[in-house]
Amino acid sequence: MQITDFRYELPEQSIAQTPIEPRDAARLLDTRDMVDRVFCDLPDMLDPGDLVVVNTTRVRRARLRGRKRATGGKVEMLLLDRKEDGTWRALVAPARRVRPGSVFDFGDVDGTVVDGPDGGVVGVVFSDDAPLERIGTIPLPPYIKEDLEDPERYQTVYADLLGSAAAPTAGLHFTPAVLDRLDERGVRRATVDLRVGLGTFQPISVDRVEDHRMHREWCSVPEVTAAAVADTRRMGGKVVAVGTTTVRTLETFAREDGTVSVGATETDLFLTPGSTFHVVDGLITNFHIPGSSLLVMLAGFMGDRWRAAYSTALDRGYRFLSFGDAMYCERQR
Repeated sequence: MQITDFRYELPEQSIAQTPIEPRDAARLLDTRDMVDRVFCDLPDMLDPGDLVVVNTTRVRRARLRGRKRATGGKVEMLLLDRKEDGTWRALVAPARRVRPGSVFDFGDVDGTVVDGPDGGVVGVVFSDDAPLERIGTIPLPPYIKEDLEDPERYQTVYADLLGSAAAPTAGLHFTPAVLDRLDERGVRRATVDLRVGLGTFQPISVDRVEDHRMHREWCSVPEVTAAAVADTRRMGGKVVAVGTTTVRTLETFAREDGTVSVGATETDLFLTPGSTFHVVDGLITNFHIPGSSLLVMLAGFMGDRWRAAYSTALDRGYRFLSFGDAMYCERQR
């Protein structure tokens, strides 16, 4: 497969720069019949006995701005994850001349590069980890040019476990009212945790999709979620994932019978056309960047129907990417 097979023309004016208010007023394209809905309609689109699974990760203040100690030049760092030995993996810009031993000053904290760069990622040790959440900022994607007045708008309403460098954006549309209506309709909910990092948002830079390698991201499935998936399978309901990160987590722990095991691991699962989706039946997702691994996954999940869905969304003025609108699709059979 060529990466050109997963590209489409995305006009700049279709990229949402600000989140819609209220959250559940976002448009929702039901790709089963290409009907325009609103996100607050979601409970009526699902059946009693279905299971909605969300990623409860919370975005850390992962963007640090400082200066190179040797030259005084400005530097920006995006923290990806922290290893057990205390070393942070991070992206640095500009990366030119960054080597082990390079020191950066971030206010009252300094960071020293201890390894890399490897694929643009360096290992950094900080003089004090404690202030990082205080001195850092929420890392919005680079295609968003406007400032975010309320940083909580880049968090889901159910965000809980701090650990991500980007939001699981399909979940940004949920409100307490939508969650309550799901409960009232008899649609169950369960949670997973995937700490969003480079694996999710790294561009595909190779021509052949099969040559792309995902960076590892930590994820986990708790016992209560595994039990909920098993119950849903037994009752004949659908497992509906909120976002591609939830799909990757569930399919990482998938069993052939459509249930999941309990555990925690680092996943580099890359789902593409031809991959088998054992667990997820339905998907709520935003509209993704052309040629991204997220779009490749969507094509694997719903087949070539993604082209009609994206063409329809563009023609009807849907808003794309992180702060954009959403779509609901089901697995190709």
